Amino acid sequence: MSFYNELVKWKDFDFDGYFSKVTDEDVLNSIEKEKLTVYDYLNLLSPIAQNHLEAMAVKATKLTRQHFGNVIGLYLPIYVSNYCTSNCIYCGFSKKNHIKRRHMKFEEIEHEAQEIAKSGIGNILLLTGEAKGLIDKEYLKGGIDVLKKYFSSVSIEVMPLDEEDYKYLADDGLDGLTVYQETYDETRYAQVHLSGEKRNFRYRLDTPERGAKAGIRAIGIGALLGLGGIRDDAFKTGLHLKYLMDKYPNSEFSISFPRINEAEGNFKDSYAVDDVTFVQIILANRIFQPKAGINLSTRESAYMRDHLVTMGVTKFSAGSKTEVGGYSHDNESTAQFDITDSRDVDSIVEAIRGKGLEVFYKDWETLV
Repeated sequence: MSFYNELVKWKDFDFDGYFSKVTDEDVLNSIEKEKLTVYDYLNLLSPIAQNHLEAMAVKATKLTRQHFGNVIGLYLPIYVSNYCTSNCIYCGFSKKNHIKRRHMKFEEIEHEAQEIAKSGIGNILLLTGEAKGLIDKEYLKGGIDVLKKYFSSVSIEVMPLDEEDYKYLADDGLDGLTVYQETYDETRYAQVHLSGEKRNFRYRLDTPERGAKAGIRAIGIGALLGLGGIRDDAFKTGLHLKYLMDKYPNSEFSISFPRINEAEGNFKDSYAVDDVTFVQIILANRIFQPKAGINLSTRESAYMRDHLVTMGVTKFSAGSKTEVGGYSHDNESTAQFDITDSRDVDSIVEAIRGKGLEVFYKDWETLV
């Protein structure tokens, strides 16, 4: 049984009808519970729960400190290729876009890694476009081998792979896997993924599970808020997280809710997510799954990140570049999307410490 079977059960669920019946008392009761059901999670995602964001924030902060301590982890993405064979209407790397494309050789990856390593951050996330035929397990292995020389933890965010390929990379030292379902609405998914390998909804949905079966230590999932129904996607992402954490206790799981940013192609999101609802989603997820990590990228503004850092988030990207070669300023390529928080690593570290938190540059080491 895969998560798809669980997802199908909620296909025709009347979210608006359910939310219309949620009361303030329901929300407060859900906040106070030690162990939440999926319906408690729905209560915390309901519009009326926005009346109780302060109480949610207090509970979320308490749970975060309890399970993760007084620390925020840092990571950086490294884009090594922006070629793509899929047509996704919201993505700057989509094959339909006439952009400057680049595919790094291993020696170029090493040069970029040397620049990134100067930041002191030990957690690196390798990203590519989803170009089948150009990106394969051997190319990824070569990139991982380079990055392992400079970073304590190497993760990937690339096209979905088979379980045996993940095991091959895990055996070589791959530490983490990130894959976003983008939207959990299968009909909407088909509307925004017009062609290419990424059009396969089921294969992508099962990707985190294949990674867990292959023994990958850290796995991140998420939805790209703005593609589908906001609360629908938020709920189903949380449901997916619960399924994975219950079934694969030997892996560490984290969640992220990136919002659509400006990118090549000028896609306009159909379901704009306001700041209050975004904060609500983060808080609701922390209360629902207190042991899961929550990542917050530089898609969000400095103002938003500085405020959420104390209310449930456990890991920040810092000083990110989303173009190939961006750190070494050898970036003759188009970025995947626009960065919102453009502060450098030192400025972000100072902001985090200003909130009374410590900074983890590496999973296993705190740099003072």
